[in-house]
Amino acid sequence: MMTSSDSDYGSPLKICRRGLMLVLSSPSGTGKTTISRALLDRDKGLVMSVSVTTRDKRREETAGVDYHFIEKSEFNLMVNREELLEYAKVFGNYYGTPRAPVEEELAKGHDVLFDVDWQGAQQLEQSSRDDFVGIFILPPSTAELERRLHDRAQDSDVVVSRRMAQAADEMSHWSDYDYIIINNDAEDSVTKVQAILDVERLRRKRQTSLAEFVKGLREGQ
Repeated sequence: MMTSSDSDYGSPLKICRRGLMLVLSSPSGTGKTTISRALLDRDKGLVMSVSVTTRDKRREETAGVDYHFIEKSEFNLMVNREELLEYAKVFGNYYGTPRAPVEEELAKGHDVLFDVDWQGAQQLEQSSRDDFVGIFILPPSTAELERRLHDRAQDSDVVVSRRMAQAADEMSHWSDYDYIIINNDAEDSVTKVQAILDVERLRRKRQTSLAEFVKGLREGQ
């Protein structure tokens, strides 16, 4: 039995970790926003990347929380200054991810959650493959996707029809992602995404001071 007090030992070595970019994509209405919000409530080590957009704010949205709502002229300036990690035009409106706040969080070891379409995900992967973890969310069926879009009561029937037509093209990009989740049940899907996040955090390449940690162990620290 050990009789030495804790004070006989040095402080544990700390392993520094670079944050990761957890990217969720899906056709509109599949449930990724619900999953994202649940993850943020559950995991305090995860922060949301807040995109900029030129579209109008919806009634239930909060500026600076859901999106930064800006004019098209300001958006174009951000593109020209290379201040966006990714950007795309969706249904006539522009969306983009500001670069500086994301890079700052990753350097601090914080994980950043992205809710972007497949175009944005491709750009993020191309620019930040080592940090990128992509998850594509699929609906259980086409009929269920259409029902969810109507139940949201956010869009007209014409817009819902257009989103359904777009969904087929969006779903064709499923194979570009690291993980696929079929969203039959929101809580189950959140649990699966959390499991992916937990495993990805343990990847050797993200534990930036691991070599120093092992060296310390070998030297008896």
